[in-house]
Amino acid sequence: MRTIAATAAAVLSLAGAAAAETVRVSSAHPVEETVTRLTEAAEEAGANVFARVPHSAGAESIGEELAPMTLVIFGNPRVGTPALQADPLAGLVLPLRVLVYEDDAGAVWLAYEDPAEMLTRYDIPADHPVIGRIEDALEGLTGAAAGGG
Repeated sequence: MRTIAATAAAVLSLAGAAAAETVRVSSAHPVEETVTRLTEAAEEAGANVFARVPHSAGAESIGEELAPMTLVIFGNPRVGTPALQADPLAGLVLPLRVLVYEDDAGAVWLAYEDPAEMLTRYDIPADHPVIGRIEDALEGLTGAAAGGG
């Protein structure tokens, strides 16, 4: 019986994670340029860029194809630490992740999980100031990466 309950709890937690709203921002630039613009904007804002995960290169390494697609992982302890203090399990979704990808029509997008939905899954109330700070950071950084100029 415990196994069934544990399995059910695991499935429900995964369903909640999958249900988080995805925010998509259209980019005026190709994937690689958008990734560069995003990482530069993050670094200029004081964030650490921990990784660039080129999913399309991974697929190519096994003889498969994906449209251009790179996951950028970054964070700023001044922004993220309050979330981790409120609930250490927020470390499952921090540092932040933004996926830059080209869709089937050739449009380029930056996508990320809605911070409010992402963090309220943990013991972080919807009105916690960290949520607004993360929302503002993601909006600013993805806007800078996507915009003209």
